[in-house]
Amino acid sequence: MNKGRKSTGGKYHKFRKKKHCEQDNQPRVVKLDEKTRKTRIRARGGHTKTAIITESFANVLDKKTGKMAKTKIKNVIETPSNTFLARQNVLVKSAIIETELGKARITNRPSQEGSVNAVLIE
Repeated sequence: MNKGRKSTGGKYHKFRKKKHCEQDNQPRVVKLDEKTRKTRIRARGGHTKTAIITESFANVLDKKTGKMAKTKIKNVIETPSNTFLARQNVLVKSAIIETELGKARITNRPSQEGSVNAVLIE
């Protein structure tokens, strides 16, 4: 079926516009480079977020030893959600990155939280 159409072929019409809190923001893409931040992004309820625009370090957890270490990110190897993001060195959740300790998988959403957390892959 065609999107936005009834079974008879007629259009569905919106009964109201979106409220300010419902409007989409421009997507924040976190790339691999020297660290730059953007602070004071207004969130719902007047709260603020600190987003990173570029990042070069990650907090990597080694499950065997249980220790966390801040290491430099060398490269983005693979991104399961979108293969083109790995070519552009974009840091997203579940992306596999190459660090000084070895390969690691990003476990958080860097565009939302302001840091990169990862877990080492054996």
